[in-house]
Amino acid sequence: MIGLAACGVVQIALADGAPKAVVTTAQVRAELLAHAPDGADPGKAVWVGLQITHQPNWHTYWKNPGDSGLPITVQWTLPAGVSAGDIAWPLPKKIPIGNLANYGFDGTVLLPVPLTITPDFKPTPASSEIDVRLKANWLVCRQECIPEEGEFALKIPLKGSLAVNSAAFNAAFAAQPRPVIAGTGGVLPESSAQIEGSLIKLAVQGLPVSLRGKTLDFFPETPEVIETAAKWTQSWNGAVWNAQVPLSPQRGNSPALMPVVLAADGQGYRAELKVLGDWPRPLAGDAGPSAAAPVALPAVPALTLWAALLGALLGGMILNLMPCVFPVLAIKVMSFTRHARDRRGHRVSGLAYSAGVVISFLALGLLMLGLRSAGEQLGWGFQLQSPVVVAALAALFTVMGLNLAGLFEFGQFLPGRLSTLEARNPGVNAFLSGVLAVAIASPCTAPFMGASLGLALALPALQALLVFASIGVGMALPFLAASLVPSVASMLPRPGPWMVTFRHAMAFPMFATVVWLLWVLGQQTGIDGAGALLALLVALSAVLWSLTLGGRSRVIVAGVALLVLALLIGALGRNITKPAEIGAGTASSGRWQVWAPGRVEQALSAGTPVFVDFTAAWCVTCQYNKKTTLANADVLADLDAKKVTLLRADWTRRDPDITAALAQLGRNGVPVYVLYKQGLAPVVLSEILTVQDLRSVLVLL
Repeated sequence: MIGLAACGVVQIALADGAPKAVVTTAQVRAELLAHAPDGADPGKAVWVGLQITHQPNWHTYWKNPGDSGLPITVQWTLPAGVSAGDIAWPLPKKIPIGNLANYGFDGTVLLPVPLTITPDFKPTPASSEIDVRLKANWLVCRQECIPEEGEFALKIPLKGSLAVNSAAFNAAFAAQPRPVIAGTGGVLPESSAQIEGSLIKLAVQGLPVSLRGKTLDFFPETPEVIETAAKWTQSWNGAVWNAQVPLSPQRGNSPALMPVVLAADGQGYRAELKVLGDWPRPLAGDAGPSAAAPVALPAVPALTLWAALLGALLGGMILNLMPCVFPVLAIKVMSFTRHARDRRGHRVSGLAYSAGVVISFLALGLLMLGLRSAGEQLGWGFQLQSPVVVAALAALFTVMGLNLAGLFEFGQFLPGRLSTLEARNPGVNAFLSGVLAVAIASPCTAPFMGASLGLALALPALQALLVFASIGVGMALPFLAASLVPSVASMLPRPGPWMVTFRHAMAFPMFATVVWLLWVLGQQTGIDGAGALLALLVALSAVLWSLTLGGRSRVIVAGVALLVLALLIGALGRNITKPAEIGAGTASSGRWQVWAPGRVEQALSAGTPVFVDFTAAWCVTCQYNKKTTLANADVLADLDAKKVTLLRADWTRRDPDITAALAQLGRNGVPVYVLYKQGLAPVVLSEILTVQDLRSVLVLL
């Protein structure tokens, strides 16, 4: 699978949202063309085609892509009474890649498709055109591969001649393989493909006299039958062309009729050969799936509602122990110390904090369900997939860190009435700390929690919200219990000057959180985005400092600081929201390859087990597992020994394909670790991944 060494997903998004006739990426220029030299009346020859012009060294794939890759696919939207036929595939090229080989196209290729205009086509009196729309998908590869898609539209006039693209279509028609014997439909009665052991022996009669004695290129249309890159032999016996081709050890197809293309001097001839003999049992299993029809992965069993509620409660409790929540422990500890000898204050703080947590989980759940019902492909932790949210949280934690460090007091900036109101209602601070704890902790999932979240999306809204509320209750429960138990308060030290030092020390977890958020933003928008946010945070800190000054200097310095902040936002703000360049953070790293749709099925069809790490930069638990268990020498040795394909699905930025893959596993957030083996249901491991757990499931391979 070298051709898929590094994949990123490119979806062509148009500025005005409307499909166009031309779509351009860094790798290809794709254009929808039409050819109707005699007009578009019923019964007339009308052709449309996708023309792809590749950048140097890039290629796309034929109907049989070979050892790796995916064929170009097209999906047409046409008026009633108009139908599209199959792609009239031109002759491909054999593309060697290491010890593998693919079939595909480079340079410029046109894929013609015939349109049939039937008498049922009834254009409106005001319409004089046929509206043709196309959604196409292609995988474009060099050493790395990028799945791309585009939406196209054009109009074909009903009257008159449309022949501006005649040269391109005539060249494409000339490049199509011809039937070996005209009028036979491609089937050659006197020719055959004989199965003998691990070889398929071809005997083809009726080839043109001009080909006799020449060395021919051989392209089977059925994928996953032959060993594409293997050496094979051919010879002529008079008018009969003979060849012996090795079968693939991971063969995934056993056709009774084998269509092949034979070519020489740039001209191909197509024949369908009857297969004689018994196909050997493939090493990968009986008649495994092909690249065009990938294996269907077994579904993961779903939970019941009561099991989901219990899992959500337990997961919420465990969430307090996850690395994601470590940055907000300082907030909880500060709340305890503030009411060290105030039993009533403890109760109020515990209840308010719990309310903040539960309400925040409900709000997040309601927002996610609402967006998904509107068509958005979102999962748990979707808020940190937005660079704007990450930047806002970094600014908030910077302000909180400066406050804890003693630079300023919030009361300095609040009107007297609001400051007095805050002092009289300490529960407000506890409530807000609960909201903040959820904002930071929610992107990660704890054990028991992932399956519950996955089920929640399939439940009616009220039942789904019960699951989200249960997570909130579970997360708040330890703090609530501690605040209501008098013995906990008696264990706390008495208030005193030490609390000032402790408060200053708690600023450092806040600043550490800012560092983490800057790193997350760097993964989403690149180094320019992270640098821009850092500059804005420095300017914001200067504004806060200027507001602590006294006299006229406060007005002057604060005015200058605010002006600098505004100018920096105008100059650098766009860098924070600008996505990183495609491929900037998606290249393969060592053993790990980038996950893309179809990669798991493709590897399984070749008989290779697969381990997928669904991760995100904003998930602290993911990063912890990556640096410990997934980097463990013994684990890596076991994976290498089992020849496991390692794929990493990075969900740092929103990716509907990853969201859909998680949903198939009954999950809705990260981390998720899955082991696949053909014939077995996917094995989903715990979110807290240990060396022992991972090595124990590898025994199944």
